[in-house]
Amino acid sequence: MDINQDTLEAIFTGLSTAFNVEVANVETAYQQVAMTVPSTTAMNAYPRLDELPGIRRWDGDRVVHGVGANSTVIENEEFELTIGIKRSRIRDDQIGLFTPIAASFGRKTAAFPDSLVFPLMNNGENNIGPDGQNFFDTDHPGWNEEGQEASVSNYAPGANPAWYLVDDSQVFMPLIFQDREKFTLTARDDPKDEGVWSRGQFEWGIDGRCAAGYGSWQLIYKSKEALTIESYKAARAAMHSIRKRSGEVSDIKTKKLLVPNVLEEEGKKVVEAALIDGGNSNIWVNSASLSVIPQLG
Repeated sequence: MDINQDTLEAIFTGLSTAFNVEVANVETAYQQVAMTVPSTTAMNAYPRLDELPGIRRWDGDRVVHGVGANSTVIENEEFELTIGIKRSRIRDDQIGLFTPIAASFGRKTAAFPDSLVFPLMNNGENNIGPDGQNFFDTDHPGWNEEGQEASVSNYAPGANPAWYLVDDSQVFMPLIFQDREKFTLTARDDPKDEGVWSRGQFEWGIDGRCAAGYGSWQLIYKSKEALTIESYKAARAAMHSIRKRSGEVSDIKTKKLLVPNVLEEEGKKVVEAALIDGGNSNIWVNSASLSVIPQLG
């Protein structure tokens, strides 16, 4: 194969097509726990909103509820992946070998938010969240039914594989995926480029800017107790007991049960089996939708 501008453009078109097809077709799971926030600068600052008591009758002056002074800053990071194709391979018409590589680039690009978000969940009991406590913690600052300060938990420690209850029905989400610059495929394919001169290879790569961080701890519960009807009930009760500053119960819904592969059977028994314990009715069937996520645990 002769190497000329038309040849190189055709190669780039083929690689781009393989890349874009995979980006569009890959199923991802991060959207189940993270909201995507566009970013236009090097970082985003997320103020910690103190819990609001709700809409009140306007009697006299407005009651101003302050935004928390502390904010969570999520800095965007740069990521890249690059391949080099030897000039001799192009001359020998072996470019078809690299189309699957471009497709794998597309798959990695689409799944990359998963690789940022789920490690945050897996290690959330050891990482600081927006309120200064570990994101999964037994001692979050909160309020009781009288509006007085109280400790609130979204974590049950234990020695078993972790599972999660999530409310994904709110405007906010437990985690944040921050998207600054989407990944794109670019080429360094000028025959006069230094790489071609020094190493005899053309280069194609992807790069982008993004980040992930913690959001609303109130909307997720992590348990490392064995997944049973009893532990599931306890996790639901903990989430449903979270209160606003006024003492009112927050409108938190336990919509999803997220489990790793090793807990799929237990998850099905808890929220999908109509009968349990040898024929008794399972009153918790369909109380949450089950999602099996390999990246958990």
